[in-house]
Amino acid sequence: MKIETRYFGEMELDESSVLQFAHGIPGFPEEKKFVLLNIPDNPAFQILQSVQNKNLAFVVTNPHLFYRDYAFDLDDGTVAQLDIQKPEDVAVYGILTLQEPFEQSTINLQAPVVIHTKNRQAKQVVLNTKDYHTRHPITTIKRQGEKAHASAHKKSK
Repeated sequence: MKIETRYFGEMELDESSVLQFAHGIPGFPEEKKFVLLNIPDNPAFQILQSVQNKNLAFVVTNPHLFYRDYAFDLDDGTVAQLDIQKPEDVAVYGILTLQEPFEQSTINLQAPVVIHTKNRQAKQVVLNTKDYHTRHPITTIKRQGEKAHASAHKKSK
């Protein structure tokens, strides 16, 4: 299948790479099909691209690259909806809010994108916790090490 993308123009994709968001994502309930696109020469980040709307694309990353102890429990409804049987079948991504300069960009840890890697079902889950919020810095660990990570985590509580 061919799709138009925001950052890479027209691309040919295998239909099996499409992620199904049964209820869309918050703010875009009609957008139910996305693909994850790799960014050349940048394995830390990917693009979550809508299949239907070329202008709807999010930069995402594995939140554990920046927050090693990031963890949350999925509610039973989400587990059932995505048909999750084993934790190893799940991939988690955080959506970035890009800033200029890039080092000031943030990651949304309050609403991770959860993907069942085998059946390609996905959902953006809004966590009901004070531990995480929508704008965690992505460069704190790089600059200041684990100590900065711990204090950033404490501040969000």
